[in-house]
Amino acid sequence: MTKADLVENVYFRTGFSKKESAEIVETVFELIKQTLEAGDKIKIAGFGNFIVKQKATRRGRNPQTGEEIEISSRKILTFKPSQVLKNAINEGAN
Repeated sequence: MTKADLVENVYFRTGFSKKESAEIVETVFELIKQTLEAGDKIKIAGFGNFIVKQKATRRGRNPQTGEEIEISSRKILTFKPSQVLKNAINEGAN
């Protein structure tokens, strides 16, 4: 599903214009982005948690040359689905 698909679904389900639907989707994504950039976590009941974690500097190895390299510290984004979402996905797999 793409952002355009999301806009289309909001348009059909809410009755807002396509322009208003696009603004709603953009606003939600911008709020999520700003919250994660600030280092805060996002908890959506029945869906899951988005968490920004800090990875420490570590030693690695270049797989082509075998040379040891230092992998710099960085932030990563993780998503942990809620039990409700896990159950919904697994019910569809049966």
